[in-house]
Amino acid sequence: MGTLIYSTIMSLDGYIADEDGNFDWAAPDEEVHTFVNELERPVGTYLFGRRMYETMVYWETAQDLAGEPDCIRDFAEMWRAADKVVYSTTVESASSARTRIERNFDPEAVRQLKAQADRSLSVGGPGLATHAFEAGLVDECHVFVTPVVVGGGTRSLPDHVRCGLELLDEHRFDSGVVFLHYRVA
Repeated sequence: MGTLIYSTIMSLDGYIADEDGNFDWAAPDEEVHTFVNELERPVGTYLFGRRMYETMVYWETAQDLAGEPDCIRDFAEMWRAADKVVYSTTVESASSARTRIERNFDPEAVRQLKAQADRSLSVGGPGLATHAFEAGLVDECHVFVTPVVVGGGTRSLPDHVRCGLELLDEHRFDSGVVFLHYRVA
């Protein structure tokens, strides 16, 4: 059975993007990116909403990564090798390989996907994650807290969802980023 992980990079005040939609402050440095790669390596399937998919599809089309650090090329390879499910009523066709479009988030279908998976699954984006939390599907959270306060924007964690968390691991980076790994209790 696969584990469903919600992974997020957020500001100290809990946002993934500021009020203008900017998230440049969240770009991981090489140390953090290398750490993220090790967390993402077991992921076999990504579940995305439209906006997160449109952001992440860059990794499919990034062609000239020769001058980039190893961690960037490594992540691109992992992302291309994984299956992707995009939940959207507006995306007509996939812009990446190994991708299927679903019109609605069906909790029972995701439960079956988890039951059949031999690798982890990752839910990307707070909107889609809210549906997964509400349905009790999220098993773990990987939270990267960035040392910045943005004052508003897109919240990282869902409103009106309550669940207990058990801290499994934590890690501090030279940049001031803190990683928190929780199991949903």
